[in-house]
Amino acid sequence: MSPEQPFHTSESPGEISFGVRGLHCASCVNSLEKKLLEQPAITTAIINLATETGFVRFDPQCLTPSNIFGLVHAAGYTPVELQVADTAADDDLRIQRNWMIFALCASLPIMFTMGMHSNRAAMQLNLLLATAVQFSAGLTFYRGAWSSIKNRSANMDVLVALGTSAAYFYSLLAYFSLLGPHHEVFFETSTMLIAFIRLGKYLETRARGKAGEALKKLLHLQADKARLVTDAGEKEVPASIIRVGDEVMVRPGETIPVDGELIEGSGAVDEAMVTGESMPVVKNPGDGVTGATINRNGVLRVRATRVGEATLLSQIVRMVREAQSDKAPIQRFADAVSSRFVPLVIILAMATFLIWFAVLHADFLSAFRYAIAVIVIACPCAMGLATPTAIMVGSGIALGRGILVKKGSALETISRIQVVLLDKTGTLTTGTPVLTDLLPVSRSVDPTKLLECLATAESHSTHPLAQAAITAAEKAGIRPGVGQNFEERGGYGITCSFEGFRLAVGNERLMEEEGIVLAPLADKAGLLTAEGKSLIYVAAGSTLVGVAAFGDTLKPNSTMAVNELRRMGIRTCMITGDHADVAGIVARQTGVDDFEADVLPDRKQEVVKEYQRGGMTVAMVGDGINDAPALAQAEVGIAIGGGTDVAKETGDIVLIRDDLLDVVRAIRIGRATLAKVRQNLFWALFYNILGIPIAAGLFSRYGIHLKPEYAGLAMALSSVSVVLNSIMLKRIEKDL
Repeated sequence: MSPEQPFHTSESPGEISFGVRGLHCASCVNSLEKKLLEQPAITTAIINLATETGFVRFDPQCLTPSNIFGLVHAAGYTPVELQVADTAADDDLRIQRNWMIFALCASLPIMFTMGMHSNRAAMQLNLLLATAVQFSAGLTFYRGAWSSIKNRSANMDVLVALGTSAAYFYSLLAYFSLLGPHHEVFFETSTMLIAFIRLGKYLETRARGKAGEALKKLLHLQADKARLVTDAGEKEVPASIIRVGDEVMVRPGETIPVDGELIEGSGAVDEAMVTGESMPVVKNPGDGVTGATINRNGVLRVRATRVGEATLLSQIVRMVREAQSDKAPIQRFADAVSSRFVPLVIILAMATFLIWFAVLHADFLSAFRYAIAVIVIACPCAMGLATPTAIMVGSGIALGRGILVKKGSALETISRIQVVLLDKTGTLTTGTPVLTDLLPVSRSVDPTKLLECLATAESHSTHPLAQAAITAAEKAGIRPGVGQNFEERGGYGITCSFEGFRLAVGNERLMEEEGIVLAPLADKAGLLTAEGKSLIYVAAGSTLVGVAAFGDTLKPNSTMAVNELRRMGIRTCMITGDHADVAGIVARQTGVDDFEADVLPDRKQEVVKEYQRGGMTVAMVGDGINDAPALAQAEVGIAIGGGTDVAKETGDIVLIRDDLLDVVRAIRIGRATLAKVRQNLFWALFYNILGIPIAAGLFSRYGIHLKPEYAGLAMALSSVSVVLNSIMLKRIEKDL
């Protein structure tokens, strides 16, 4: 693929994401990032080894995507379109498998005949097979090493090429007696080294595929075809040609191809892809539907409102990719070590040879083998994979529970959270007023009739309390009556005529103006007001008949979530723009440690700063709109999402469901992910600390040796073990 070919870009013209072919280890990542950042117009370059992707932020006035791809090519790597990278993964795995099988099959005859040095025919066969493997299955290491050296760096390919070449060419010279008589050949070392490293790369590629299953599942959810409604009837077409405003039919069992509005029909839609909820959601005309969700029953006619890259699925895929490309702070340590590791290994290998040969007076071949073993065992692959594979799995687990991690580094940061600041309206509470109490003035007043009068008067109003009253009546099976002479007065209420009476429905000011005496309900109204509820009085003629109380109720899991956060040792504080009396009631109901009321949006940001100045790590949970400054200021911004607006929310983490317990789940996932990263880094370092001395022959006096070929196998399997350890993170799913 040429660098001029169009690639996937993000919404911003100064950002681009792409796949990268040819990455082998952490040194490759450092080399490519360094090469890109040498260009002054590039401000950010993040290369992810686990996902084999790149993300670049640049000045579009100075550079084009083609320029960036040219830099990637010049560094010795191949940029590919993300979609191409996704579909080519199976091909890469098959190629890795085929080369591994070829190298192993060629190695077996050499292994069986490696002691037959006096048998000329056996040695000729070994030479032929070793040469074939060295310059076919092993050719990729030469290519990678040459590209790395051209860019004045050293990666895994340099180590493998050095080790295998040393063993092969030494054996070649010995075979032709150019090193003098009685020099032993060991073609099996170079051949088995390549075979074992190929085996390790194949197993690593397979394991990485399992680590990225969540993103792959998303990519395969999108419908390929759609039933487009035309003047001539339904027509099956590729989903990619659907445009905004087109209408499509979706039959039971089919995938909804686009984001849209249901205009005809009703049915249950499986939205597990979006919310993580297993129960289907009933959709009726006027409701929004999301592309890639599944129609379980009923025939739906949908008008497309978002297509292509604008759909929720596409935006989630983009954000998941960006999260997996993002580097966690702990990875800087691994990057710093890896960038200096390869040159250090070469120095250690040279020192090993000189000490054995010149100081300890070992024979040349033994010293030579120790040096090769040091070279091949010490590749920093495992260290490079330690962080990104864990973040890949952690973000996938979160996504499966309806938690969208937009920045991979947030998974590390959230694990260290000490304070969680909670917005009230829309976060702890539903954000929508509901009818909580309906009190007739006396037993002679029928509550059903009272609710009918209330709904009738409010039926022509768009006020939130009016809509709450109508909703309560509908749930009770009561339809608003037919009133006349409606008059709505802002700040007071509504008057109208109904069944021969003049209805007055509103606040105390309206009642006072109408001459209605409120004394019969004064005590009960006072109690309701103390609970932070809004009151609407209902009067018929000149007589008070009842009062309705409305409140913003707590979400079902708010109190449980706050208790769980406190149990985890995290301080909770509610900040709200509501009055202090209302805030105090909600604070007592939920059990938060502290609260601050009458807060404007800029003050919310200041509260975050105050906690930060006190040395606390802060998470802010809000609705992502009026809480945006505070969400941006906090170490981790957690936005309460909802449906197709999820991709627009501010924050590092988006809770697609309106469930505050997902904050607790996100913290648990973050803590488990960081624990896996630390385990991976520990074992990667421990492996090298233990492996290099063994490879260098430090324990040879105790009979502990490590042949170069087995050092190569150990190196390859260390990377596999890190990836498999990350995959074990999935065990926490059952505890969420």
